[in-house]
Amino acid sequence: MSFNEKQISGVVIKQIALLAIILILVALICFNLALFIPSVLGAITIYVVCRKYNFYLQEEKKWKPWASSLALMFASLIIIILPLYFIGDLLIDKLGNAQAYMAKFNVFIDKIHDFVYSKTKIDILSKENMTKVKAFAGRFSTTALSGTFNTLTVVISMYFILYFMFEKPRMFERILASAAPLKRSNVSMIGEKMRKLIMANAIGIPVVALGQGIVALIGYFIFGAPSPILLFALTAVASMVPIVGAAIVYVPICIFMIAEGQTGHGIGLGAYCLIIVGVTDNLLRFTLLKKLEDIHPLNTVFGIILGMNLFGFMGLVFGPIFISLTLLLIQVYRNEFSEDDTPELQLPDKDQELETKIDLII
Repeated sequence: MSFNEKQISGVVIKQIALLAIILILVALICFNLALFIPSVLGAITIYVVCRKYNFYLQEEKKWKPWASSLALMFASLIIIILPLYFIGDLLIDKLGNAQAYMAKFNVFIDKIHDFVYSKTKIDILSKENMTKVKAFAGRFSTTALSGTFNTLTVVISMYFILYFMFEKPRMFERILASAAPLKRSNVSMIGEKMRKLIMANAIGIPVVALGQGIVALIGYFIFGAPSPILLFALTAVASMVPIVGAAIVYVPICIFMIAEGQTGHGIGLGAYCLIIVGVTDNLLRFTLLKKLEDIHPLNTVFGIILGMNLFGFMGLVFGPIFISLTLLLIQVYRNEFSEDDTPELQLPDKDQELETKIDLII
C-alpha cells in the first residue's frame, strides 16, 4: 500500500473540521442559553400539538397569522399549561414551608413504620433508611421551592418563541427540514415519530394523571383523608410513574389512617383506590394511550428522573420526550450511515404469538 493510499482524504478532513466547529458553536450556544432550553422544548411540544389547527385556521379559514397564533396560544395556556402549573404550584405551596412540612412528614413516616412493625414484626424501614427517606423529602421540597420562579420564566419565554413558530409555520418547517443534514426519508421519519411521542407525552400521560388524581380526590373527600388537595396533586404526579403509579401515595395514606384508628375509612379508601382508581387508570391507558405512541415504561421512569433534574417540574413532560428523541437519533444514525442490510428486529404484536424463533447474531 502506497503512502498516498494511507493518507486521510482532504474531503474527510474538511468534514471533520466543519463538524468540530459546528459542535463547538452549538455547545457554546446551549451553554449560554441553557435557561431557554426548556422554553424551546415546550414551544416545540405545543407547536406539534396545535399544528393542524394552526394550518386549518390560517389556510382554510383564512385567519390572520397573528390572530390564529394568539388564539391557539391562549387555548394551549388554558387546556395544557394551567392544569400542569396548578398541580406544580400546589405542591410547591404545600411543600414550600420546609420546616413545617418536614415535621409533619416525619410524624407520618414514623406512624406508618411503628404500626406495620407492631402488627407484622417486619422492620420495613431501618433507622438508616428512614433517615434517607426524610432527607430525600427535604431535598425535594427545597428543589421544588427554588423552581417556582423558573417555571414562570420558562412559560413566558416559551410563548414568546411559540408565537414566531405559529405565525409562519410553513417557513419554520422548511428551515428545520433544510437545516437537518439527513436524508429526506429520515427527516420525515423524525417528524412523524416526534409527533407521536409528543402527543403521547404532552397529551396522553397528563390526561391519565389528571384523571386518576380527580377520581382519587373524590375518594379522599369521601373517606376523610388528611390534606385531600395535596394528596390529589401527589397522586396525579405519582400516576405518571409506570407499574406502581398512584399506589405510592394512597397505600401509605391508607396505612396511616388505620394506624390513627380510622380502620373503616382506611380500608374503605384502600378498596376505593384499588378498584375505582385502578379501573380509571386501565380505562384511560387502553383507550387514550393505545391510540397514541406506545412508550416503554423504563423510558417514562428514567425520563421523569432526568426531566426533573434538568427542567424542574415541567420535566415530567419533557424528560420522556428527551430520552425518546435520543433513542430516535440513534436509530436515524443507523439508517443514515450503517451499511448493514440486516432488517430491523420486528417484535410481534401483543395479540399475536411468536411463531418463529429469532436468532440474534452478535
